[in-house]
Amino acid sequence: MKRFLFLLLAVNGIAVPCANGAVSDEDIEQLREQIAALSQRLEELAAENADLRRAQDQASTAIADVQTSVAKVQEADFPVSQESWSDRVALNGDFRYRYERIDAEGSSSRRRNRIRARTNINADVADDIQVGFGLATGGDDPVSTNQTLGGGGSSKEVVLNLAYVDWEAADGLHVLAGKFSNPLMKAGGQGLMWDGDWTPEGLALKYKRDRYFINVLTSYLESDSSKSNDSLSWGAQFGASGQVGAVNLTGGLSYYSIKTQGKSTTYGDPADPGDYFGNTAIQDNGLACGTTLDANCVYRYDYLLTEVFGEAAFDIGDWPTLVFFDYVSNSDPSENDTGWALGTKIGQTKDRGQMQFTYYYSDKEADSTLGLVTDSDFGGGGTDTKGHFLQFNYGVSKSWVIGAQYFINETDLASGNKRDYDRLMIDLQWKWK
Repeated sequence: MKRFLFLLLAVNGIAVPCANGAVSDEDIEQLREQIAALSQRLEELAAENADLRRAQDQASTAIADVQTSVAKVQEADFPVSQESWSDRVALNGDFRYRYERIDAEGSSSRRRNRIRARTNINADVADDIQVGFGLATGGDDPVSTNQTLGGGGSSKEVVLNLAYVDWEAADGLHVLAGKFSNPLMKAGGQGLMWDGDWTPEGLALKYKRDRYFINVLTSYLESDSSKSNDSLSWGAQFGASGQVGAVNLTGGLSYYSIKTQGKSTTYGDPADPGDYFGNTAIQDNGLACGTTLDANCVYRYDYLLTEVFGEAAFDIGDWPTLVFFDYVSNSDPSENDTGWALGTKIGQTKDRGQMQFTYYYSDKEADSTLGLVTDSDFGGGGTDTKGHFLQFNYGVSKSWVIGAQYFINETDLASGNKRDYDRLMIDLQWKWK
């Protein structure tokens, strides 16, 4: 382009003299200046054009980068958080209708209809913290949430059954505080030491890693120091699981320290021998509890308990089978100090049409364990009992089970005046979540 304009001007410069005959030096100089100015302008335009091309190239590159990034974001499977409070809160519960008949030697046969309803709320307040709250029918009995129907249709009590915080302090490690479900393993689910309705109050630690587990419980039987029977109990449970062939094995060892010696019962009437639930109680003068009318009584022993337990799970055809045992010994007394249970479960009721059979034999000597928190149905509750337990359950659906339980027991063993105790319970139970 520059060459073309230069030639054009040159031709024009030559042509003009030819036409006019002569050109002055001043005209030539003026022409040169015009050519120089035009050349400079052309160079400036060329530079500006180059800058524009570079800017265009950079813009094109930036647009391409943005388009690539957008495409990657669109293709990526990023979770979009739309979590609301309802996603962090879970509800569950159950309802049970029960008919039962009790035949205790020396007493009239007793029949009654009972209900139990429980509702629980669990809220994840943080990734590692859960708060739980539960209500249940029942009164202040620590090992029962049943309500007996009657009283002309009177309103029934609903009580606080759970109120706790569960902090997952590390992977597999949970720390609980408040009133919570019992964290201790019960072999076969039987109640040699702990009733299924008992919800301890205090602090607990649960740890599970690979095949091993540790459960630690610190529980207040009475936390008010202004009372003479304030008591803090603690215990630790160590266990492991493994597989031998087709058999899954679980076993463990526990130790519990429940200091009750010289203290009155934390539930019931301190002067009533029955409210020591089979444990040995004495009056202040050392005589057996109940010898003197209305005299307050206290526990004779502490409960320093060593427990050994185990389970073996395997299949018999299509039937899941569990064999279990539990053994406990109290080191404080010199007699009536051991308890044990041995039994089996066959089948399950996780789906419609499934069945489960349970049987075990248990022997709880008077001071083998703390009677207050043992199974409240076996032998009428407490220790100083032995006998058989049979149960059959049928799954009507995933959430509905019909079952029957039968206890063939003996009570008052330590006194030498044994009494027969039979109990039949027929249950209809629904669960929801």
